[in-house]
Formats: sequence, C-alpha cells, structure tokens
Amino acid sequence: MARMAIAIVAMSFLSYEAGIVLGDIGTATSYNPPYLPTKCHGNRQDQFPPGNLFVSVSEGLWDNGAACGRRYRLRCLSGKNRPCKEETIDVRVVDFCRKSPCPSTILLSSDAFSAVSHSPSAKINVEYIQYVSSPVLLYS
Repeated sequence: MARMAIAIVAMSFLSYEAGIVLGDIGTATSYNPPYLPTKCHGNRQDQFPPGNLFVSVSEGLWDNGAACGRRYRLRCLSGKNRPCKEETIDVRVVDFCRKSPCPSTILLSSDAFSAVSHSPSAKINVEYIQYVSSPVLLYS
C-alpha cells in the first residue's frame, strides 16, 4: 500500500513537471477590430462574451458553422521569446477566419490574446479543449 501511495505521488509530480496536455494542440494569433460582421451572428453585439474573450476559428474547427457559440478553455504552451502567461481563459467562437489561408488554428481577439501572451504579434502554440457549461437543475 505504501508503494502504491509513493507511486501515485511520484506520478503526480512527474505529470505536473512534464506539463501533460489533456486537450488538442494548435496555433494561435491575434486579430484586431473591426470584429463585425461575423459569420455566426452578423452585426449582433450580444454575441461577444464579457471581457471580449472570443475567437475566430480555421476550417478545421469551423465545422460548416456548427462551431458558432462553442466554448473552449485555452492556454498558451510556447512560442518564440517565451510569450506565454500562466493564464487559462475561456473563449467563445464568434467567427470563421477571414484570411485564406488562415494564419493559425485559432485567432484570438486582441483582449483574449493579451490575456495569455506577453507579445501581441507572436504566433503561439496553444492547448484547447471544448467544454459545455453544465445545465442548472432546479427542483420544485
């Protein structure tokens, strides 16, 4: 039993130190206004989440428009000159990448990008995972 506990502690330490990745890996760049109109909801201002933490996605994530409104938890992994902050952010898809070819997997709004990177013009490697908010169950 003691060996099992030591093994679990050792594995926990090693996985923390190795930075085990649980989500998908891609690249991210920043994009700047104008953000409207979007492919998801045109000129509607209410499509943008609080803090302007939103993204535009490339063809691989777009899913013929089904990506609209999807939420991702995202963090910077690496890039040139150590651009990453320690922050993990939650973002919402509001648009399809307007450039062809798209410069990265995900384009983050300037506010979202500055939340995870020190360098506004960097191309960074990111980990992201789609998540669904849990519904609130009300009992009567």
